[in-house]
Amino acid sequence: MSTLVKPHGGGELKPLLLEGDALAAEQARAAGLTKISVSSREAGDIIMMGIGGFTPLDGFMTHADWEGVCDGMKMANGLFWPIPITLSTDTATANGISEGDDIALADSESGDILATMTVTEKYSIDKKHECMMVYKTTDAEHPGVKMVMEQGDVNLAGPVKVLSQGGFPEQYGEQFMTPAETRAEYEKRGWSTIAAFQTRNPMHRSHEYLAKIAVEICDGLMVHSLLGKLKPGDIPADVRSEAIQVLIDNYFVKNTVIQAGYPLDMRYAGPREALLHALFRQNYGCSHLIVGRDHAGVGDYYGPFDAHHIFDEIPSDALETQPLKIDWTFWCNKCGGMGSMKTCPHEAEDRVLLSGTKVRKMLSEGEDLPATFSRPEVAKVLQAYYATLTEKVEIKMSGHSAK
Repeated sequence: MSTLVKPHGGGELKPLLLEGDALAAEQARAAGLTKISVSSREAGDIIMMGIGGFTPLDGFMTHADWEGVCDGMKMANGLFWPIPITLSTDTATANGISEGDDIALADSESGDILATMTVTEKYSIDKKHECMMVYKTTDAEHPGVKMVMEQGDVNLAGPVKVLSQGGFPEQYGEQFMTPAETRAEYEKRGWSTIAAFQTRNPMHRSHEYLAKIAVEICDGLMVHSLLGKLKPGDIPADVRSEAIQVLIDNYFVKNTVIQAGYPLDMRYAGPREALLHALFRQNYGCSHLIVGRDHAGVGDYYGPFDAHHIFDEIPSDALETQPLKIDWTFWCNKCGGMGSMKTCPHEAEDRVLLSGTKVRKMLSEGEDLPATFSRPEVAKVLQAYYATLTEKVEIKMSGHSAK
């Protein structure tokens, strides 16, 4: 019997991706269905449903689900869920679709059909209400708010049959692991407790410190990189993966760390997204999620440790996966090493505060990364990438990364 945490909802993994004859038959049927275009965020959500990352969802949420998730982080059936998983389209397209119709969901960029869906409900939402409840702001500069406000005016609900993994396995190979695959790998290694480290950046010295705290108290660590859409100026996934791998190979004990990736876009929902990160890491078999400073934040919309506090505000049985809450970490010149607010007694002038934004800004401006920021092997990979850029993206220091 498995010693890993159970998938969310307490049952088995629920991947919605069809295989074999069933896949071929549904692909043929999909070709004749009304086709609607889905955004990058929606495509990532479809692929996550396909691989079982969003277990136990069977499709896109109803109005009652949307309302319950926005207002109380609970679906209509009582299941804990922190962020709405919805599909939208424009009014004209929605007018041509009736409840009960089957439709094909196509990637807006590639045109590939990702899934079919039986439409059970059409509804409109108060977009600003969703933004206030989930993102804590209606500021159009917030990238998550921008995504919601740019959605179509009609949401479509219903179960989906997933037909594609969106090219992720072909593009990322072994790094793109499904929840069934990560669980099998943990079982093979004899791991029961696994911490997930969420990242959209290469790992600097603070990240390494957080990861090593987790390795000390868990059987293993999964460095879980976002492979979906990022902000301009972010480092692409292939470069990030190479930089993370050289860190693992040179500075971690062999067979204590797995590097994997997942297909979602960032929503930048701060505390609510931290809960979503814990929820789907539970499906991947992780008992813990490392939650550091400004987890899934952007700008200064959230306090640096709001993502810590939100785990204390949800019911104790909402999630099996628990947060590893780690304080502000930094290099201390007096300590001669990494420390945190809990372990270092020295003054602010002795501390070098690190952030992924600072690292990207220094690299984009052609500066060398000091040893207090980055391991030299990691810096070498990143500098080689930045040397190839012909067009520089300005990296703005804002919010907690500017401190």
